[in-house]
Amino acid sequence: MTAFVVALTIGILALAGLTLDSGLALATKVQANGQAEAAARAGAQAIDLTAYRGTATLRLVPAQAIAAAQAHLAAEGATGTVTVTGDTVTVTVTATRATQLLALVGIDSLRVHGRGSAHPQRGVTAIEP
Repeated sequence: MTAFVVALTIGILALAGLTLDSGLALATKVQANGQAEAAARAGAQAIDLTAYRGTATLRLVPAQAIAAAQAHLAAEGATGTVTVTGDTVTVTVTATRATQLLALVGIDSLRVHGRGSAHPQRGVTAIEP
């Protein structure tokens, strides 16, 4: 009977750990997605003003876009990678969440990734062509 109670208790703790720690990991992923999307929007503001004023062409300055997105990530205390492809800024944030109950079975942390993309738009109240 004692072995059964011990096994049942360990099983219940493992299920509780999965529930609690996966919920915390999901919250961390949502936060990482938000950070990545915000950093991508910050990078998408690095418009080549000379080209825009001369030909009304929306074009990014890749070095400035990467620097702006990285600065935004640093201000939020996040780490990630930034890429610029054409007129799209893509940011991937990697975050690690320490576990609470799963640490009892040897899983000390969970790694999550968030991703966001943005490109420049023109218009004040609506997107103009």
